[in-house]
Amino acid sequence: MLTGIGITAGYQAPVVTDVSLTVHPGQTVGLAGPSGSGKSTVARVLALLHKPFAGTVEIDGETVTGFRFKARQRTKIGVLFQQPRLSVDPRFTLRQAIAEPGGDRVDELADLVMLTDDLLGRRPHEVSDGQLQRACLARALALKPRYLICDEMTTMLDASTTAALVGVIRAYQRESGAGVLAISHDATLLTRWADETVRLSAPLPR
Repeated sequence: MLTGIGITAGYQAPVVTDVSLTVHPGQTVGLAGPSGSGKSTVARVLALLHKPFAGTVEIDGETVTGFRFKARQRTKIGVLFQQPRLSVDPRFTLRQAIAEPGGDRVDELADLVMLTDDLLGRRPHEVSDGQLQRACLARALALKPRYLICDEMTTMLDASTTAALVGVIRAYQRESGAGVLAISHDATLLTRWADETVRLSAPLPR
């Protein structure tokens, strides 16, 4: 299980306070809430990319004791962000981006996300947002993560690309038993995709 317990986190001041949620293997948990409610902050804490002010993260029963720390724990979690163009080195081809985490499964992963050979030789500015997000998903799956965090991954995509990527993730879950945290402002998408949804409240005025 990927579990956040009593997470209070933010930057200069807390954005979320005392949030708890659990993603079981094979389960998809939705995370919803209005803009500014801290959905992405929770995602970054659970992905071990941001240290909370308070609370703990557990991965398969092991409490995380530091952030940006043990590669063994960090590689259990794949992350897919909202803006693929901020996630990929613009100098990389799509093939290089997919290969970045390591391993020799680029062709297999490209086929999984429906990227053709000619696209793999292109750089980010030469492909669409949807094609680049497909490459980011392939990269996120390269190390066969136990959990996948999708932070508004479909915001910049059309309906057909969204459906295709969700289909790839569901197939990966069936094959691997991975758990997914799906963060979205799209209530219809979460209703169709998630087994259950946690809702964050709007931030209190200061």
